[in-house]
Amino acid sequence: MQTPTDSTPIFDPFVIKQPTCISFSGGRTSAYMLWRVLQSNHGLPNDSIVCFANTGKEMPETLEFIKECSTRWKIPITWLEYKYDDDSHKRFKEVTYETASRNGEPFAEMIDKNGKPFLPNPVMRICTVRLKIDPVYRYLKSIGWDDWDNMIGIRADEQRRAAKIRANPSDGRSGIFRLVPLADAKVTKEIVGDFWKKQDFDLGLPNHNGVTMHGNCDLCFLKPAKQIFSLIAEKPERAIWWVQMESKVESKTGAFSDSARFRKDRPSYSEMAKFAAQQKDMFDADEEAIACFCGD
Repeated sequence: MQTPTDSTPIFDPFVIKQPTCISFSGGRTSAYMLWRVLQSNHGLPNDSIVCFANTGKEMPETLEFIKECSTRWKIPITWLEYKYDDDSHKRFKEVTYETASRNGEPFAEMIDKNGKPFLPNPVMRICTVRLKIDPVYRYLKSIGWDDWDNMIGIRADEQRRAAKIRANPSDGRSGIFRLVPLADAKVTKEIVGDFWKKQDFDLGLPNHNGVTMHGNCDLCFLKPAKQIFSLIAEKPERAIWWVQMESKVESKTGAFSDSARFRKDRPSYSEMAKFAAQQKDMFDADEEAIACFCGD
């Protein structure tokens, strides 16, 4: 086994050597990944780009945090959204902090333009693909990129997720090689948490043992039911959009159709909103969240 010496180069997974997209979800983990990239490359290299894909259901604090990272670190961040276009296969549009959707418009349009009426669910996560992955992929293709690395903010304590990406780095898309530099550098949620405690700005959402309950889409169906229930109880109006989407598809498919629910294994968002209003709790506190590309 080779013994490191002063002349032995140290592998740095954050060093960029070819065109690279840094996927920024707007959470603390992906922001820390971006910071490490800036440190390792003495800024943002010319052949790299930072992309954020907005679903319209992110928390306001997430959008503020992305804007602040861009301003404080003096780097451009490309904001993208799903947008259906009858005249082309573009399926994305560029937005800014000021023009970004804040009421679920891209998400609702994706559901409406899906073809047959059904909602995303844990088995068919079309929201992840069409709202997060596709807009970034199509944007990079539109600016002439054919072959690039894609850095994703998955930590060392998320080994199952990291292993899936390492086993399938292209995810079936030509030209992409997905990287997990945080996992490679053995960065854990504790390291990320300690970093943000020392900064003079932070994501304005609570951090519970390294988990941001409010992060990503506000009431994402991949979150544990008890967590969703808690978020509805905290702010009942959060449920309105989700109730509307289930009601909309239900009206087209029938009240007992599985396609009219984000999750068929738990009460509807309407029922959860009623439980919250009645202060009734019926969910397992130990249920785990389902991992998603959206990251933290």
